[in-house]
Amino acid sequence: MDSLTSQDRPATPAPRRSGPTPVRAEQPLERRISVASSIDMVNVLGPRDEFLRILERELEADIHVRGSEVTLTGSYAAVSLAADVINEMVTVLRTGQGLTPDAVERICAMMAAEEPAPADVLTHNILSSRGKTIRPKTLNQKRYVDAIDKHTVVFGIGPAGTGKTYLAVAKAVQALQAKEVNRIVLTRPAVEAGERLGFLPGTLNEKIDPYLRPLYDALHDMLDPESIPKLLTAGTIEVAPLAYMRGRTLNDAFIILDEAQNTSMEQMKMFLTRLGFGSRIVVTGDITQVDLPGGTRSGLRVVQGILDDVADIAFCHLTNHDVVRHKLVGRIVAAYDRFEATDDALERPRR
Repeated sequence: MDSLTSQDRPATPAPRRSGPTPVRAEQPLERRISVASSIDMVNVLGPRDEFLRILERELEADIHVRGSEVTLTGSYAAVSLAADVINEMVTVLRTGQGLTPDAVERICAMMAAEEPAPADVLTHNILSSRGKTIRPKTLNQKRYVDAIDKHTVVFGIGPAGTGKTYLAVAKAVQALQAKEVNRIVLTRPAVEAGERLGFLPGTLNEKIDPYLRPLYDALHDMLDPESIPKLLTAGTIEVAPLAYMRGRTLNDAFIILDEAQNTSMEQMKMFLTRLGFGSRIVVTGDITQVDLPGGTRSGLRVVQGILDDVADIAFCHLTNHDVVRHKLVGRIVAAYDRFEATDDALERPRR
């Protein structure tokens, strides 16, 4: 480790007692880690030791800090995990990027799951705008972003809050700014989730506008708000219902289909065949939140079985562990997953 030095030694053993030899437990290990002087320990431990408290809560090793030296005590596995976590934290700091409580928790979780190089995930910059840098926050999100770079058509499938649409829009804006494409096309199927657009006041465009609001929200995070109306007027960015895609061929465009679970099989085929030269497609959706009328098969549910063996198409699956909204959102998604997996859920009448 170029930024840390460590020394392992057995913890001070207890004095021997006479009598029968007891069953030997694993001898506690003590490891001392010296953080390089170029790293401010306040950035490692967090303001008012906030990060240290997270490490103490998430890790099984005992952690003691004196100056720039961190002493870890516990089982070999616990001490090794804690040392790896601290090393990853220091690696992130050496890139010039600060740590947050959420980032520290994610490093702990990724290292515990033996996922490779959390620092590589958390320092992968997609887009910087208005003082904010957009990055993947989980390994699956990093794989999703990498797939978008490597494939022409990518499907991002997962529950609410996993960043499917947000990261796709970020990659679209990045491609537009790099002049890899000439325009961005954002679309959604016009299927109401328990409401009726016809009862909303206004013209058709005024009725559709609130439905497409999540896409506008993502754009406002990534572009100067004053530039968005100009880009929309010029056609550089187009936000439209899926029905507007029929009969078109989209060249040199970054095309995103959001809420794809609400497409029929025919609509999915129609959309995918809009692909033109120099274009890329990202399809996002959550197959657990289908709002199609009864008897209509979701195009997203069956598309992997149809296209799984087609070259240059990638399927990326995200889970409740990739939820990056409020922590409670991840717990809600996990609770619903457990409920829907029970026989009781299958026996309940559907409304």
